[in-house]
Amino acid sequence: MFITFPALICVVDFVVSRFKWTKNGQDFDPFLDPRLLTQEDSGTFVIPNNGNLTEFQGVYRCYAANKLGTAMSEKIEFIVPNVPKFPKEKIEPIEVEEGQPVILECNPPKGIPPLQIYWMTIGLQHIEQDERVSVGLNGNLYFSNAVQTDSRRDYCCFAAFPRIRTIVQKTAMSVIVSSTNSILERKPSLLLPSGDRTNKHLVKGEELLLECIGEGFPTPQMEWVKLGQKLPERAVVENHGKLLTIENVNEEDEGKYMCKAINAHGEAVHYFHVTVEEPPEWEVEPKSQLNMIGANVVIECSASGRPTPTVGWRVNGRPLSGTTVYISHSPTACYHIYIYIAIYFRSNICNMLPVMSKVDSASAVEGPRFSVYKNGSLEIHSVEREDEGEYSCFTENTEGKSAISAVLEVKAPTRIVDPPQDLRILVGTTAQFSCQAELDPSFSEDYEIIWEKDGVALNDSESTGFRDQGVYVCVARSPVDEDSALALLTVLDVPDAPEDVVLAERRDRTVKLKWIPGDDHNSTTTEFIVEFEESQWKPGSWRELMRVPGNHHSALLKLHGHVDYSFRVSGVNEVGRGRSSGASERYRTPASAPDKNPENIKIEGHLPHEMDINWEPLPPMEHNGPGLEYKVSYRRQGSEEDWQEHMVKRHSFVVKNTPTFVPYEVKIQARNHAGWAPEPKTVVAYSGEDFPSAAPDDVEVEVMNNSVVKVSWSRVHKDKLHGHLGGYRVILHPHVLLLPPIYRTTTLHSTSGRGRFPIMPLGLVHASSSPWSRQSRVSESVLLCSADLASIHGGISNQGWFIGLMCAVALLTLIVLIACFVNRNKGGKYSGDLPLFYSISDNDEKPLKGSQPSLTGDMKDRDSGDSMVDYGDEDVHFNEDGSFIGEYGGRKERVSTEIKATNQSTA
Repeated sequence: MFITFPALICVVDFVVSRFKWTKNGQDFDPFLDPRLLTQEDSGTFVIPNNGNLTEFQGVYRCYAANKLGTAMSEKIEFIVPNVPKFPKEKIEPIEVEEGQPVILECNPPKGIPPLQIYWMTIGLQHIEQDERVSVGLNGNLYFSNAVQTDSRRDYCCFAAFPRIRTIVQKTAMSVIVSSTNSILERKPSLLLPSGDRTNKHLVKGEELLLECIGEGFPTPQMEWVKLGQKLPERAVVENHGKLLTIENVNEEDEGKYMCKAINAHGEAVHYFHVTVEEPPEWEVEPKSQLNMIGANVVIECSASGRPTPTVGWRVNGRPLSGTTVYISHSPTACYHIYIYIAIYFRSNICNMLPVMSKVDSASAVEGPRFSVYKNGSLEIHSVEREDEGEYSCFTENTEGKSAISAVLEVKAPTRIVDPPQDLRILVGTTAQFSCQAELDPSFSEDYEIIWEKDGVALNDSESTGFRDQGVYVCVARSPVDEDSALALLTVLDVPDAPEDVVLAERRDRTVKLKWIPGDDHNSTTTEFIVEFEESQWKPGSWRELMRVPGNHHSALLKLHGHVDYSFRVSGVNEVGRGRSSGASERYRTPASAPDKNPENIKIEGHLPHEMDINWEPLPPMEHNGPGLEYKVSYRRQGSEEDWQEHMVKRHSFVVKNTPTFVPYEVKIQARNHAGWAPEPKTVVAYSGEDFPSAAPDDVEVEVMNNSVVKVSWSRVHKDKLHGHLGGYRVILHPHVLLLPPIYRTTTLHSTSGRGRFPIMPLGLVHASSSPWSRQSRVSESVLLCSADLASIHGGISNQGWFIGLMCAVALLTLIVLIACFVNRNKGGKYSGDLPLFYSISDNDEKPLKGSQPSLTGDMKDRDSGDSMVDYGDEDVHFNEDGSFIGEYGGRKERVSTEIKATNQSTA
């Protein structure tokens, strides 16, 4: 790794024909970049510091090649560090009650390791650490419980980076510890780490660091144990018992560790599952060989590690392909070991097999694994299956020869292949561990698996209780060996009920409630629920007041006035809600003015000259005292008149004698014997509505076809609506169509083709009577005419030419009738009955339908005069034959008689 001197050096001790570099796995040629300084016949290049060093950050590798092969360097990472800085921020003061835990976060910036954290004051005085105060590995400052002397405004976190000789300071933090009459003692909990277990993976030779920081009052003591075993002798406990360290860890350090925070009120535990892995090591290293051209070459290579590594091959820096490699005892694992070998000869690589010694009873025992001692004893190191057989020991002296034989049986080791897993179960349920082992087939009828807890063998367990939690050991035992595995059983339950619920810092409308949490039963309490009960409105009924986080053991309660309170607390964890504590002592708050005014004010007008005001009354708990009543204030909007005010105890009020549909400003204010509520908000609403006083104007009808009529009209002026327009009603006898107020046109469909279509507006009134206005005769007449016209159309009646023809025929017929009437009036003989003419005439003198005709002589004179003027001639003499006068006189008489008769019958 290069930090200060940006030069990448590549030097070899043999003749090289070509150098090559890669950057981040891609080919990189430093000779093509003019910003880099290169050397002839060398792979080294220098990166000048011209302000662009960050462009060259990456992972580099150098290759040196000649005609015999290629050599490859290790990976080189080039890093350009930045100067670490804390962000500029404004940190609010941390206020905490005496006895509660405090955490000051450092959050140091990233930089080149190692990192060193210091907590000091502005005056560079170190913050003293002890069992109560400590700095965690993450750099945070922890207080197990705060005391008055912890109050200060200059807590500073300093982060030091020795390799770049830099120290940076975070913005000073302020802690304010408020005093209390009595500090509630409580059982411990862990500030660090979170949860109930942590998995740690280390490589053999690294340093193991396990940290636990507890809080509680009194300050808890920390203890460390290794489950099922003693702590290693190399284990060191530091930082006042909060940090366990083991240097150069190995396989023996693997296992389960537990930290425990203990005080007089209980304990809190955390489990660490430590796994130690071993980096690969060579058992048989590959060696360079010199062979003849065409000879087969076997290169032996094997490695060990934990987990067992795999072995890969490269030829001249390139992965070996197309060759099958067999290596015993090398299952796939997560580590990859690359062997880089430069071969300076041509060779064929055959299958690689390990070199082994076969022990034969007929041959001498030889090999590095066999040791024969002077007393004749034979020791076999790392016994293998092939070592199985009969061994003979020969001895002789001058007296003769002697031999003895022994049979060696090599059995497979007993191993647990499926160890039991840690369990977290609810109390009262069944716990079931599984454990499977492999052993030599010859022991299939002679082995056992037993379970132990605290060194005592167990029987099958049914329902579990808290006494059952702990460490369980599975032991697989054969006649020659055994193997064991551990599992942790954690029993969960809802939190126990809090204890010692007391009231402190009593004020008129607030009180501080304190409690000691109950046992969380291995599941961290996430929150506490505070409930209250009052003795006046709903005695005996508990209602939720507030919730507080699980790490808080007190709460400031805001109360209503004139209420007799009692409180209780319950805890909640991942299992559920626990039992509630006992009730606290009662506390009665003094009366006070209402905190707020009524809400949901509704103003309606059921009658034209009234305004009904309704509102949602305050709940009894919010009265805050006796004598609650409401002040209703109203006035017309936009006027300068004074507010009209009325005091009522109910939650409604009716204002009478109001103008129709006029906006009013209304406000409702609550009051009790202790005073007035805050100034209320003003609500604007309208007084009562009335019927619309006009129908729509400009009604137009368009005949679409023989069954569809389009009707349109103009809006009714708002001054004549007397309310909110609710819509229009269009009548097609016997049907009624209601339209929204936005409509001013509609299309009507009729199966008969005839109908009457009056249009009238609908007003939004709340009276029970019909809200419709009177019909317009003009509208009705126009629509009736249009509907009648549509009714005579059929078949081709909707064609224009046909309509024009019918209109022409009607016009000609009318002209002929008029001509006939004029001709007869000029003296011609009457061919019809005169009364028939009277019955169909429509002159101005015709009496209205339903009226009675006059019986006076005026009528006779008018009729007589008409006869002489209209039908007489000055050259005509009546004594000529008397026929005309007699006939007319007879008709005149009959008419008079009929009129009289009609008049009499009518009377």
